[in-house]
Amino acid sequence: MWLLLQGVLLASCLRAAAFPRGCYPSEEEGLKTFRCSNARLTEVPRDIPNDTNKLYLDSNRIPFLPRDAFQDLPLLLELDLSHNSIAAVESGAFRGLTEHLRSLDLSSNRLVSLSKDALSNVKAKVNLSNNPWLCDCRLQELIRAVDLTAGSSAGIVCDSALQEEHVGKAFLQVIADTDFCNVYKKTTDVAMLVTMFGWFAMVISYLVYYVRQNQEDARRHLEYLKSLPSKQRHSEESSTISTVV
Repeated sequence: MWLLLQGVLLASCLRAAAFPRGCYPSEEEGLKTFRCSNARLTEVPRDIPNDTNKLYLDSNRIPFLPRDAFQDLPLLLELDLSHNSIAAVESGAFRGLTEHLRSLDLSSNRLVSLSKDALSNVKAKVNLSNNPWLCDCRLQELIRAVDLTAGSSAGIVCDSALQEEHVGKAFLQVIADTDFCNVYKKTTDVAMLVTMFGWFAMVISYLVYYVRQNQEDARRHLEYLKSLPSKQRHSEESSTISTVV
């Protein structure tokens, strides 16, 4: 009996030692939970139990979410990544979580811009508040592609924008009057027209130069012919007319 107890204790100690420092498993409301809050993590841990339902990685120093960061957690329901230093999320970072995940918290990070592809197929409620967002077409596409957590939209504020008047305003308030993607399209169309006009002007300029240059060469040649004796001049004029024709 003592040997069995020692074996259980040893197994528990070895399992605990495998977890990152500051992380521990628990059970909350019948759900298997893994907490790594305030654990000074700089990346997503690799030794998270694959039967975890709720994962707390909040209040750490994680700067980046790579592809397949959570691929071994097929039963995950809630993921808290708030209060980190996340500035970039690679496409496919949440791959494997789309079936069951119901809550994703990315609030209070350092996200300035995020492609909608990074959250493609994520059906969970997403919290994107309290990030230093650049308000542009990319953010507009992202907001339209995700299901925002109730009450979090007011916290999505323009930290920077092409128009100074939008800075400091809630993004949903801004896009009520401004379609960033339409503005971008118009700007692109104008740029294309300006480029096409520039090329057209260059072609016209070249043609005008070419015609004038030929006229000048022809004028000089005629003056040269006039200066020749009549017989030789007649011969070269015939040659010139044939060349022109």
